[in-house]
Amino acid sequence: MTIKEGQSSTISSPDRYNVRAVEEKWQKIWEEEHLYETKDSDKEKFYCLEQFPYPSGHLHMGHVRVYTLGDVIARYRRMAGYNVLHPMGWDAFGMPAENAAIKNGIPPRTSTMANIAYMKQQMKQMGLSFDWSREVTTSEPEYYRFTQELFLLFYERGLAYQKEGAVNWCPSCETVLANEQVEDGLCWRCDSVVTKRDLTQWYFRITDYAERLLTSLDALDWPQEIKTQQFNWIGKSIGAEVVFDVPSIGQKIAVFTTRPDTLYGATYVVLAPEHPLVEQLIANYPEADKVRQFIAEERVHSDIERTAENTEKRGIFTGSYAIHPLTGEKLPIWIANYVLVDYGTGAVMGVPAHDQRDFLYAQKYHLPMKVVVQPENPGEDFDQQAYTGPGKLVNSGPFTGFDNQEAKALIASALKEQGKGGPRVSYRMRDWLISRQRYWGAPIPIIHCPKCGAVPVPKDQLPVLLPTNVEFTGQGASPLAGAKDWLQTTCPVCQGPATRETDTMDTFVDSSWYYYRFTSPNAPRPFNKADVDYWMPVDEYVGGKEHAVLHLLYSRFFTKVLYDAGWVSVDEPFKRLLAQGMVVYGGAKMSKSKGNTLSPENIMKEWGSDATRVFMLFAAPPDKDFEWSQQGVEGAYRFLQRVYRLVMKQRPEYAGPSPEEAKTRVCKVVHRTVKKISEDIGERRAFNTAISALMELTNALYQDLDALNTEDQIRILGILVRLLAPFAPHLAEELWHQLGHDTSVHWASWPQYDDKWLQDEEVTIALQINGKVRSRLTVPVDMTPETLRELALADEKIQTLTEGRTIVKVIAVPGRLVNVVIR
Repeated sequence: MTIKEGQSSTISSPDRYNVRAVEEKWQKIWEEEHLYETKDSDKEKFYCLEQFPYPSGHLHMGHVRVYTLGDVIARYRRMAGYNVLHPMGWDAFGMPAENAAIKNGIPPRTSTMANIAYMKQQMKQMGLSFDWSREVTTSEPEYYRFTQELFLLFYERGLAYQKEGAVNWCPSCETVLANEQVEDGLCWRCDSVVTKRDLTQWYFRITDYAERLLTSLDALDWPQEIKTQQFNWIGKSIGAEVVFDVPSIGQKIAVFTTRPDTLYGATYVVLAPEHPLVEQLIANYPEADKVRQFIAEERVHSDIERTAENTEKRGIFTGSYAIHPLTGEKLPIWIANYVLVDYGTGAVMGVPAHDQRDFLYAQKYHLPMKVVVQPENPGEDFDQQAYTGPGKLVNSGPFTGFDNQEAKALIASALKEQGKGGPRVSYRMRDWLISRQRYWGAPIPIIHCPKCGAVPVPKDQLPVLLPTNVEFTGQGASPLAGAKDWLQTTCPVCQGPATRETDTMDTFVDSSWYYYRFTSPNAPRPFNKADVDYWMPVDEYVGGKEHAVLHLLYSRFFTKVLYDAGWVSVDEPFKRLLAQGMVVYGGAKMSKSKGNTLSPENIMKEWGSDATRVFMLFAAPPDKDFEWSQQGVEGAYRFLQRVYRLVMKQRPEYAGPSPEEAKTRVCKVVHRTVKKISEDIGERRAFNTAISALMELTNALYQDLDALNTEDQIRILGILVRLLAPFAPHLAEELWHQLGHDTSVHWASWPQYDDKWLQDEEVTIALQINGKVRSRLTVPVDMTPETLRELALADEKIQTLTEGRTIVKVIAVPGRLVNVVIR
């Protein structure tokens, strides 16, 4: 970028620069020059992406932190010679906009687009280097038409299906929630208590990908805590399926267990209250109404409540019996609150002698207990608790006497041979429920025909547009159900009358593929494969830890489906993940509910965007929480003013050679700083220590820079300004032009360091006796091993400690240590 004539004039004095004037000037110039638009290039690519925000209306300090982190990485990579893609968009569908429409009578799109415009201006005020030519908004038809096309891809591949079942229901949001959106029994968005409701819903078959989602975690350069959360959520268990016959209704009950070795200890079978066989089991039972009453009482409780350790274990007998697959015994079938219909098979076998939960349940309802694993300690008291440790099998038919670990595989094989189950792997993760009974989301492109059933909307009829003539009452069914003109349509197959699907898609569907659209924002399809093949995977993804399961897991699933369909050539979307910590103020996370929020806009107006950025980066490592401090941002402001004064200081013209001693000191500190900051940004993501190194360099230059000639001063200051550029982009741009450049510092090359300036002339080495440090010695860095040995043995402390002892050998490692071995 070449700066037009007159644009580079200073808006400051030599002692202090006008922060707002400088920042507004360069923001305007960058926008006019389209400085950050990504061009076609044969350079090595780098795709830097921060998680796009929901357009709530205002940026909060968490936004400022995450976008600053990403911006530093993008700016550094651009200066380091990469072809950088750094886009931004809006995760714009969702309940808040619809709730605002209900409360204030404002159409969701109106409030959403107004919020986007305001937040976009705030981002520009931050000086973020986004390529706005690639901006996407998920609530716009030109985006959600492709979300609908991807739904159809999943449908064609058997990965999108509809079924009736018990689902999580938020009474406040009046919509269903995926399991991942229920946190401690509460709605992830509004904290209302989640209950259960029977509804017909659309699902994505993410469980088909459970094993692949699990095994490919190891190769990801992600924080271990994020990978662990996904690992635990997928929840792989190795065990056996056990099939119990129920002759009275001609059905079977399948149970998954990780303890097939305890099968002979099963004394009852327990079903979830929502199990589909319950009504058949109680049909002829005189106490059927009591069972139904029990079920109704338990279904108002969330899964978390029902399975909590301190929750009373409640149950009721169904009046029916199951047949033990290996002994033929009749086992009573109970219903219990601690069994969940969507975990495992919704049924468990009760083994009270060897499972504490079953033990407590059996004690309460006086159910029999049978010991089948003999404890290693013969004094084990089965009256107090279940025994869950190792041992030999007893009372287990042909498997009696076997070690219980060995018996697991033997009993699983026996079940398989008899057609009663066999070895199985089970996963905790359930299929992804994507239906939402709300308006402000992507319509599901399905037509319901009385003759043809569920029929996909033809791709050439996409998008299925959201109607505008809807009423937002906040009551009852989705507002789409009341849009009669929109609802009534024609079946694409038989041309008869039909109706549209009135559920919309979970907003996490929109965000599970947006990073692909950024690579081809104007493509007539979701994206061009050639663009995706060049840009994907995302090299650095920056965002919050709170998305460890929801967004990140769903995005990985989407990518694997697209890979299998041949649409993309990668099967993981995000190569490296930088998960930032929270911004804390007054000892607590910033939030409106706590009343401890700060306006980023006001802070940037007072102290400048650059100072705000520098403080947020300097205050703590990016993955750690940090406490907001007014003194901290003021300190960052003072540091930047100090850099400004250093560069702008008027020095006498001096063309002669620079004094060698001063030049050596300056070159050493400059090259060491270049190396450190390059590694801190490019490898360690240690932005706080990078800024610390910048501060140390500034201090050093204040001491020695005046001793250098004019040419060397300008060259050194040019390095300082380029090192500053990713962190404080406005000030760096201003100073770069004050140094005489007419192109942008952000397209200047990143400084390189020379190894010769990284070597110390002297080094301090350890003097050891039998491996323990007893003294130290400062010597020339290139001293020979022979001389090192002589100096070590001449050291006063070493002589004192070795007096009267036999020196076996002296080991000298140049630059590190000398070890004197004695006896």
